[in-house]
Amino acid sequence: MTTTDARPEAVPVMREMSFLDRWLPAWILLAMVAGLLLGRFVPGLGAALDAVAIGQVSVPIAIGLLVMMYPVLAKVRYDETHRVTGDKRLLLLSLALNWVVGPALMFVLAWIFLADLPEYRTGLIIVGLARCIAMVLIWNDLACGDREAAAVLVAINSVFQVVAFGALGWFYLQALPSWLGLPTTSADFSFWAIVVSVLVFLGIPLLAGFLTRVLGERAKGREWYEERFLPKLGPWALYGLLFTIVLLFALQGEAITSQPWDVARIALPLLAYFVVMFAVGLLSAKAVGLDYARSTTTAFTASGNNFELAIAVAIGTFGVTSGQALAGVVGPLIEVPVLVALVYVSLWAGKRLFPGDPTVPGAGPEVRAGSAVAPPGTARHR
Repeated sequence: MTTTDARPEAVPVMREMSFLDRWLPAWILLAMVAGLLLGRFVPGLGAALDAVAIGQVSVPIAIGLLVMMYPVLAKVRYDETHRVTGDKRLLLLSLALNWVVGPALMFVLAWIFLADLPEYRTGLIIVGLARCIAMVLIWNDLACGDREAAAVLVAINSVFQVVAFGALGWFYLQALPSWLGLPTTSADFSFWAIVVSVLVFLGIPLLAGFLTRVLGERAKGREWYEERFLPKLGPWALYGLLFTIVLLFALQGEAITSQPWDVARIALPLLAYFVVMFAVGLLSAKAVGLDYARSTTTAFTASGNNFELAIAVAIGTFGVTSGQALAGVVGPLIEVPVLVALVYVSLWAGKRLFPGDPTVPGAGPEVRAGSAVAPPGTARHR
């Protein structure tokens, strides 16, 4: 597949996607349903999967996430990340959205929608504190965001997660409610649980992707690596995503299907959160002068959450059967389909919000494998 195919402007971006990508919402829905059915009707499956763990890290889910993230991180051109670290607008905006706006918005929504349900409210606030370092790379890649920018922002979020998670947990669960005259919640977060989450879910695939890129280019050259190797490796990211979704919902299928009203109560503020954060991220990035690719990356890194960490913290702090844990589980139930839908919103809105921007998918033939300006269906995407 060539990387410089000229396509008429009138051809919709969706038609340029591969078959796997074009029907991604259907595959994800099927994976969610399959996981829920397995967890509900296969006796002992959830307990068996949950038992295969190292500490609080589920080994099957960790494998799925590693398979999902490795191909995306192998696509990153690490020798170009310096252009991202020099963009102060991007870095400062992303930090503000992730560590000021995001947690504050989730706190407000939790109190508005779940004021009478303190366990769910606390679980939702914990979800808001766990900034995304995993699946956001998939959503960003599907929307043709800036891949190098995503890698840098995810790495920065991982550092802040280790440093700030505990402090923000104290602030939003104890200090701020006390100042506002609201009930407080005592929570002792495990520092090591956070460190392990970052190292496993980001450190391992990041190192593997970096070494694959460096060694592959050294052995065969960049053209072979991006035009021959990456197209074969690319689909494994989505296979890993679907595998992870099946496992995650199989683990929590009974809890979700046995409490539908509670799930609906938790889902409403989550739905509002993801949509608002994405819109604020995209529009604020455009307002400060970022192009489509970096605005999209900013929006997805701001709206996604690290549900693996949120669930692990909730279970470790409050117990596996707690309302806080259920709120964490509902997180991906809502996040996955909503952010998939926002991928399509981003692709649809590109030419409308960023007219004349060469980083908009399908804006012109000037694309290259591995860049953030290639439309779906080119070697950049696969």
